[in-house]
Amino acid sequence: MEYHCTLVFVLATLLPHNCVTLDSQLPNFILLFADDLGFGDLGCYGHPSSATPNLDKLASNGLRFTDFYCSSPVCSPSRAALLTGRYQTRSGIYPGVFYPGSRGGLPLNETTIAEVLKPLGYATAIIGKWHLGVGPDRMYLPTNQGFDHYLGIPYSHDQGPCQNLTCFPPDIKCFGTCDQGLVTIPLFANDTIKQQPVSLPDLEKSYSDFATQFIMTNTMRKQPFFLYYPSHHTHHPQFAGKGTARMSRRGPFGDALMEFDGTVGSIIQALVDSRAHNNTFVFFTSDNGPSLMRMSRGGNAGPLKCGKGTTYEGGMRVPAIAYWPGRIKPGVTHALTSTLDLLPTVARLTGAKLPRVQLDGFDMSDILFRRGPSKREAMFYYPTDPSEKHGLFAVRVGRYKAHYYTQGSILSDTTPDQDCHETAHLERHDPPLLFDLEADPSENYNLATHSEYKAVLQLIQDVKTEFEGGMVFGEAQVGKGTDPALEPCCAPQCTPKPTCCSCS
Repeated sequence: MEYHCTLVFVLATLLPHNCVTLDSQLPNFILLFADDLGFGDLGCYGHPSSATPNLDKLASNGLRFTDFYCSSPVCSPSRAALLTGRYQTRSGIYPGVFYPGSRGGLPLNETTIAEVLKPLGYATAIIGKWHLGVGPDRMYLPTNQGFDHYLGIPYSHDQGPCQNLTCFPPDIKCFGTCDQGLVTIPLFANDTIKQQPVSLPDLEKSYSDFATQFIMTNTMRKQPFFLYYPSHHTHHPQFAGKGTARMSRRGPFGDALMEFDGTVGSIIQALVDSRAHNNTFVFFTSDNGPSLMRMSRGGNAGPLKCGKGTTYEGGMRVPAIAYWPGRIKPGVTHALTSTLDLLPTVARLTGAKLPRVQLDGFDMSDILFRRGPSKREAMFYYPTDPSEKHGLFAVRVGRYKAHYYTQGSILSDTTPDQDCHETAHLERHDPPLLFDLEADPSENYNLATHSEYKAVLQLIQDVKTEFEGGMVFGEAQVGKGTDPALEPCCAPQCTPKPTCCSCS
C-alpha cells in the first residue's frame, strides 16, 4: 500500500461486450476512492510536498480530470451516489452521515455497481471504508449489496474513541479524541468482526495483501473482477504503518497520503504481475473536499473556495484519474463529469443491464476513448442536509455556476475566508451569485449584477427547474436515528458496553 494520492478512485474494468479485447474478455474494474482528499492534495495536481509517485504515474499515463465532481460534500451520501449512479436524495442517504448505531443504511433495493456486474460473472470485493450503514443484523453491510468479499471498517475511523489507539509506530497515539461514548473501531471480514479495536498501523498492509491476492486469484481463474478500494486515508485521525511513518515532508497528512499511494502502487504491480494490466480499467477519485478544520493535518483544496461540508467548489470538485493502458491515451480533460457517471460507464463497457430506476449519471466512453464532449450538461449541488424546502444550493451549467443558497461548515473552519466557516449561516441569494468557473475557479467575482449575464442566469434557472421537477426524495435513512444496541460489538453479550467490546 505504498502509492501516494489520497482521493484515489480506481475502477479496474474487464473489457466490455461492445469494447472487446484481443481475446474477447470482459474488462476488470478497480475503483480507488480517497477520503477527504482535496483538489490540491496530489503532486499531479500541483502540491509541492505531497509524495504521490504512483498516483502521479497514473495521471501521466492516463487521463486526468480538471472538472470532476462528487455528489455531496460529506462521506455517506457521496459513496451512495458513486455506487448507484443516483443522487443521494433519491436513495435517502441524508441528512449527514451514518454512525455505528444508525438504524438506516443504503436501501437494499438500490442497485450498486457490484450488483450490475454480478450477472455477468464478475468476482466482486471491497476493502476499506463502507460508510453506508451496518444496521439490524448487519443487513446493510456490502456483502448484502453485491460484494462477495469485504475487509474493512464499515464507517469512518474517527467514529469511536481513538485517544488510546496507536496511529503511528512505535506507539504514537492518535491526534485528538474522536467520537466518545461509542464502541471502538472494528475491522470486519465479510459480516464478522475480525479485530476490535483495529490496529491502524497494520491496516494498509492487510488491505494491500488482500487486494493482491484477489487480483491474482481471479486472474488465474480467468474470472473478471471488480475491486472497490475506498481508503480511510486521508480522513482524520491520520495514521500510517512502518514503511511510511515520518517519511513525508508534509507531516502526518503526507505520511497517510504516501501510504495510500503505496497501496495503489501495490495494486498496479499486482495487475502487471498477473498480466491483467492491459485488461483493467482503473479509476481514482475522492469522496469530497478536504477537512480544512484540521489545518495542516487536513487536506488542501488548491485554488478552489472552501472545502468539506460546503457546496463551494472546494467541497465537491475533486481530483480524478482514468487509467487503462492501450485504451485510454494520456492527457487532460476539462469535460464536466461526476462520480455519478461511473455506473453507466461500467454498464456500457460490459454490456450490463442498467437498473430500471431514474439514473443521474452519463456514460463517459466518448470522453475516455475519443476525447469527445461530455454528455453531462449540468452539475447539481446539494448541501449535507438537503430538503425539498430549499432544494438545490447551486447549479453549474457549462462554465457558469449559480449559488441560490450558501452556508459555511465547521468542517471548513480555520481558513481566512469567513464564507467557509460555521458562522457563515444559511443565506439565500436572489438573484443568485454567478461565477465563471473557467476564469474564476476560486469563486471570487460575482457576475450576477452584470446585465449581459441575464440570459445565463435564466438558462441555469430553467435547468434547475426541470431537474427539481423530476426529483423525488427518498425516505431519509440517516434521519432514522441511532440505537446503541446496533453498534458493532465482537462480544455482543458483554457488559458494560461500549467499553467491553474488545477482541484481538
